[in-house]
Amino acid sequence: MLAILGILIISSVITLIEFTYFLSKRNTKDIWIFFILLIFATGLGIAMTFQVNIPNPIDWVSFIYKPVSDIILRTFT
Repeated sequence: MLAILGILIISSVITLIEFTYFLSKRNTKDIWIFFILLIFATGLGIAMTFQVNIPNPIDWVSFIYKPVSDIILRTFT
């Protein structure tokens, strides 16, 4: 529980720093993208504290490109 509180405190400090110095002068699209990415990262951090098995994106990429790789290897060998 303490780790989740720490993640939320760090996330709110990042929000305060970024919003006051950098995002207040930009358009709303930048602010929305910042908050979406921050919420996503905070959620991943909280999920990691609960030791949820988060899949690796490289596994998805290799699943997609494995058939293409097999065809190329069969062609050139």
